[in-house]
Amino acid sequence: MGKKPATERRDEVRAGIGNDPAFAYSALPGVADEMVDNTGAVRPVWQNLLAALSRMPEKDLLERFARADRYLRDAGVFYRAYGSTGVSERNWPISHIPVLIDEREWQTLSAGLRQRADLLEEVIADIYGDNRLINEGLLPPALIAANPEFLRPLAGIKPANGHYLHFLAFEIGRGPDGNWWVLADRAQAPSGAGFALETRVATTRAFSDIYAETKVHRLASFFGAFRDALQGVKRGASDRIAVLTPGPANETYYEHAYIARYLGFMLLEGEDITVVNDQLMVRTVAGLKPISVLWRRLDASYADPLELNQQSHIGTPGMVEALRAQTVTIVNGLGSGILETRALLAFLPTICRHLRGEDLKLPSIATWWCGQKAEREHVAAHIEKMVIGPAYSCMPFFDDNGQSVLGSTLRTTAKESIADWLTTDGHKLVGQEVVTLSTTPAWVNGKLLPRPMSLRVFAARTENGWQIMPGGFARIGSGDDVAAIAMQSGGSAADVWIVSDKPVERHTLLPTEETFTRNMPGSLPSRAADNLFWLGRYIERAEGALRILRAWHGRFAEAADPTQPLLANVSTYLAAVDIDTREPVPESLLRNIDSAVYSASNIRDRFSPDGWLALNDLAKTARRFKEKIKAGDDASHAMTILLRKLAGFAGLVHENMYRFTGWRFLSLGRYIERGLHMTRLLGYMSGPEAPDGALDMLLEIGDSVMTHRRRYNVNTARLTVTDLLALDPLNPRSILFQMNEIHREVEQLPNAFVNGQMSPFYREAMRLHSGLAVMTPETMNDEVYKRLERELESLSDLLAQTYLG
Repeated sequence: MGKKPATERRDEVRAGIGNDPAFAYSALPGVADEMVDNTGAVRPVWQNLLAALSRMPEKDLLERFARADRYLRDAGVFYRAYGSTGVSERNWPISHIPVLIDEREWQTLSAGLRQRADLLEEVIADIYGDNRLINEGLLPPALIAANPEFLRPLAGIKPANGHYLHFLAFEIGRGPDGNWWVLADRAQAPSGAGFALETRVATTRAFSDIYAETKVHRLASFFGAFRDALQGVKRGASDRIAVLTPGPANETYYEHAYIARYLGFMLLEGEDITVVNDQLMVRTVAGLKPISVLWRRLDASYADPLELNQQSHIGTPGMVEALRAQTVTIVNGLGSGILETRALLAFLPTICRHLRGEDLKLPSIATWWCGQKAEREHVAAHIEKMVIGPAYSCMPFFDDNGQSVLGSTLRTTAKESIADWLTTDGHKLVGQEVVTLSTTPAWVNGKLLPRPMSLRVFAARTENGWQIMPGGFARIGSGDDVAAIAMQSGGSAADVWIVSDKPVERHTLLPTEETFTRNMPGSLPSRAADNLFWLGRYIERAEGALRILRAWHGRFAEAADPTQPLLANVSTYLAAVDIDTREPVPESLLRNIDSAVYSASNIRDRFSPDGWLALNDLAKTARRFKEKIKAGDDASHAMTILLRKLAGFAGLVHENMYRFTGWRFLSLGRYIERGLHMTRLLGYMSGPEAPDGALDMLLEIGDSVMTHRRRYNVNTARLTVTDLLALDPLNPRSILFQMNEIHREVEQLPNAFVNGQMSPFYREAMRLHSGLAVMTPETMNDEVYKRLERELESLSDLLAQTYLG
């Protein structure tokens, strides 16, 4: 069936969007709507999308939505929600229908946001500089002095490149009159840009055909311009640019890792950084390296426990002193959180006229600070139309976890005492005009329904001034209540399409020149190396436990007697390493897998989405088995399934991970742990006192049964098993194989040679390798295995001292 003429499609959408009741959309009375105007007609920018949607069978539409959900799930996009029951990790909640805005309207919005960004830069420069705004009566001194976001140690410090602000976000909404208002300014550590990008990718997965036909402005150029701007303020060509994260426990940690990976920046935590001679330095496996640009994603007060919050465990002592020395540019400057203060909105219109000689092009939501008599009386007199909230809060009223109160919901007795409350605590309170936000269509229970929304829009300082992201994301309410647009309250996010009537440029962050420079990966931070090393150890430790448990339960299924000599002997061995065979899926096994997941979560910027999903699938499956698996054949089969999942993860890592420093530490963790595992097993189960069947069980655990049959024309014997599992350089399970691989990886590590001499770590690895290589099966005994175990543990400790400290 051919496409209808454009004129016929326009008539169709004006007439009620087809005959499908699912698309019989109507706006709420007295509320502006993004899709339909006040006459009920569909706005021109929406008509093509809506006509396409209305022609789709619901089954096809739901399949498209499922594609978007699957992308977000497979990419591992999540945020953390904090509630009364604790912390939960949730998939990014997408509202599948995008919000469409005409390019001409967006240009007007962008001009207002650029003006606002410049104004905020002037305000913060004055607050931490000359204080003219206070001296000239434009800002009350109490609003600054009593503000917890005002950081006194930063007063008088000038930013290295002349700018405090580099990246901003704005929460904006459309009122009933159709005009846009700024609901909140985000300057502390604005979040969401990475989520906006992932929401765009997910939405285009659902509507790839419609997106291709619609002239939607792309987002890549915004990120590319900001990346280039940060590159431009580096002090030296070899200096690093880094994203500073509070760590994996932060609610938006996924985005921190995503942005760092997308832009090619290092992802660091406070402990990764030290200050030497007033210069920020990152601890890497190759030594200290300078950082001259730091994009921080933690609140400023936690950045430096020496001069700011002394209770902080996530900052870097001396960071403020580095700012004084102007050796680092911090995005955004420490102390910029004061610009988010809700009470400041009350003074921006006057400040704008005073500093810039013009009105705000994009006004703020009407705000009154109750620390002033006239404003306090105004709020009390109009309480029915007000929302009362904390003056120093940095969150908009719909996102402040119930700290604000709607005046219209107060009982008569409460309203009578409002004047006393405002008089007593007025300096701590603001009144803000209640705003009815515009609605946008969302797919709810099989049809389009209007839901309240706000936009989060981003601004980046570039070489050509402020650039506004052509889009962002819309926060969509789960119901009619405006307060429900917050993610923590069940809200969702929709993509924002800025639609042009002309072809738009297609941008990419990939280089387009025919000639290129191959840049080697930067130095690996010591903390990342530590997590990679222990990820390797935990994964190998879990695999070793799975192999022993599978063999044990397979034999238990046949004997049904745990006191049988071989089973009792192996149970004793496992008990010594905290594995209880009375548990079909031991808790210690789950702890090892969980530890592997935790180590991987600390290096999400260096981990592929496929690898992360495979590792999480392993952990979830193991936990599920814990609840229902029984000892014997059931448990043996479960261990086989877990081994296959673990092998899938290991295969993804082996096939896809770049062979550079990070790979070497991950591999060293595996080789050392596998060597320890086989050394302990051989020392315990290959001696003359080992029970019958122990050697056969060793071969099974070492996945070497078939190899033994092919290589040795004799029955299982201690010497042949020792030769194969300890000294065979071609067997990937043997101890010597691990030592060969350790030697090969160690010589590629940074500083393996110092002034032409082997480093102590390299020398020790060489000594262990050479000592084992000259051994014979006859010389391998319990004492040798015990010594080798101690030496491998010492090698692990020496690696940590050399590279991970």
